[in-house]
Amino acid sequence: MNAFKERWEIKNNWQLIFPFLGILALLYTAYLFSKKIIRSFIDRQEYKVLYYVLIAISVILFFYIMLRFFLWCFKKLEGKWVTNYRWEIIAIFLVFALTGTSSVRIAKPLLEWVGFTRTVFPEGFFGSFLYWIIRIVIILPLYQILLIIFGTLLGQFKFFWEFEKKMLRRMRIIK
Repeated sequence: MNAFKERWEIKNNWQLIFPFLGILALLYTAYLFSKKIIRSFIDRQEYKVLYYVLIAISVILFFYIMLRFFLWCFKKLEGKWVTNYRWEIIAIFLVFALTGTSSVRIAKPLLEWVGFTRTVFPEGFFGSFLYWIIRIVIILPLYQILLIIFGTLLGQFKFFWEFEKKMLRRMRIIK
C-alpha cells in the first residue's frame, strides 16, 4: 500500500478515495460494455450460466484494457496538465467522466421539458439531423457549467477554471 501511495503521491488517507472511485468507475464501465456486447450475441434467459461466465471474462478483459489505456494517458498528460500531485489526474479524469455522462443524460429531459421531442420533428434524415443539432447545442453550454460544478466538488476548481478559459479562447468567445 505504501508503494501505491508513493506512486500516486498520496499524502493523506482521504486522497485514496480518488483511485478507489476511479477503479469503481472503470469496473462499472467494463461491466456495461460487457453486458451490451454479450447480450447482442447470447440470450440471457436461455444460456444463463454461459451468459454470466462470458460477462465475467469480458469484464476482466475490458477492465484490463481500459486500465492500461488510462495509465498510458496519465503518462502522456502528466507533463501537459499542471497539477501538484499525481492523484489529482485521477480526480480530473473522474470530473470529465461525470460531466460527459451527466450532460448527455440531462439533455434529453431538458429538451422534452422545452417541448422538443423526436415526434416534433419530421420523420426521416432531416428530422433526426435537426433533433441532434439542437441536442448538441443544448449539451455544449450544459457541459461547460457541469465541468466547473464537478471540478469544484472534486477539489479541482482551479484546473477546470483555467481549462474553461482556454477552451473559450479557442472558440473565440473570450480574448
